[in-house]
Amino acid sequence: MTRELFGTDGVRGCANEFPMTAEVAMRLGAAAGRFFRRDKQEHRVVIGKDTRRSGYMLENALTAGLTSTGMDVFLLGPVPTPAVGLLTHSMRADLGVMISASHNPHQDNGIKFFGPDGFKLSDEAEAEIERILRGDIQLCKPENIGRATRIDDGRGRYVEYAKTTFPGRGRLDGLKVVVDCANGAAYKAAPDVLWELGAEVIPVGVSPNGFNINDGCGSTNTALAAQTVLQHRADMGICLDGDADRVMIIDENGVVADGDQIMGLIAARWAREGRLVGNTLVTTVMSNLGLEKFLEAKGINMRRTNVGDRYVVEAMRAGGFNLGGEQSGHIVLTDYATTGDGLIAGLQFLAAMVETGEKASALTQVFEPCPQLLINVRFEADNDPLEHQAVQDAIKSAEKKLKANGRLLIRKSGTEPLLRVMGECEDAALLDKVVNQVVAAVKKVA
Repeated sequence: MTRELFGTDGVRGCANEFPMTAEVAMRLGAAAGRFFRRDKQEHRVVIGKDTRRSGYMLENALTAGLTSTGMDVFLLGPVPTPAVGLLTHSMRADLGVMISASHNPHQDNGIKFFGPDGFKLSDEAEAEIERILRGDIQLCKPENIGRATRIDDGRGRYVEYAKTTFPGRGRLDGLKVVVDCANGAAYKAAPDVLWELGAEVIPVGVSPNGFNINDGCGSTNTALAAQTVLQHRADMGICLDGDADRVMIIDENGVVADGDQIMGLIAARWAREGRLVGNTLVTTVMSNLGLEKFLEAKGINMRRTNVGDRYVVEAMRAGGFNLGGEQSGHIVLTDYATTGDGLIAGLQFLAAMVETGEKASALTQVFEPCPQLLINVRFEADNDPLEHQAVQDAIKSAEKKLKANGRLLIRKSGTEPLLRVMGECEDAALLDKVVNQVVAAVKKVA
């Protein structure tokens, strides 16, 4: 079965435009409700959201659709995406829903589904939900319509759980930590966790107004947090994105470490401690060659997947591995969470600081990155640049020039009309030349 609505991370688009309309959300909720109905008396759904204004509209529409098929809905309010995965499982729900467009600007929004085990749905399950949506959805009888209930302690449950993931009885006393919550879903939870563990917390990006999520802050805009670290002479900074499933770490000098560096640090530590299952890190084709060489020198295996944290998790579950993630900052620690969790990954980094007594700068740059260049090119949705012969020729020419000295990766975003052109090569001048050669060809037809 094919998927048309679902991309690499749920359904996503501009709010109040197809497919992010109230009408589609209501039908999507009804289709998901029908898919997850089981032969039992009670059917439960938990719904979380980030801080976008459009979240109210989509939350109400999804609730209408779900209750129309007999599902009881529990509304969590603004909580991180990993909290939805956690609470779906712990509250014995049939389904979890997160309303968020992650790191995208406020005008975008999205809908992500979690199964009863707390993990994101498979491609096959999403395709079946689409099939149900395209037909006549069977509604329940009037006496079986579900009810909606607001849950006031959802965030508190997540805060208490997150604290338990900090190793041993460790504390953060004496550490000054900047946390940038991107004016998003973790704007209360993340500062609370860090403060309750003993840190002196300097929060930024904690004043959401419905329109400022990811705006000049967060994991994709780290300058504000870096500046705040320097201004307050903090020991480190944690930058989350709008739904808190991504993280970037900032050292005491304001230098940013991406997901590759964080994964390298955790993988090496866990391997030494005998905690790295299968002695393997799962990551994507986007991860730096420098990380691969670093792991190889440590005797650690690296397994690559397609881009998207859901594909990382699928490979982790298939192989029984417990550590994976993406360069973009999704860090998946299945000992603790069912999806990327920026805060819990940040706590693992802080644990390394506490246990070693090292400064953040000594832990953030665990390998020397191979020069890597990524350029995004936007195109019209109905004009696929990869179908043009000129672009195909440019790609072949670039690959020939790189030969065995590097690699070229061309992929379309699964959430917006962007073509991502990424190259790696130890010769930085050659890298710049070949990547821009492809970009120029794409721009000419796009």
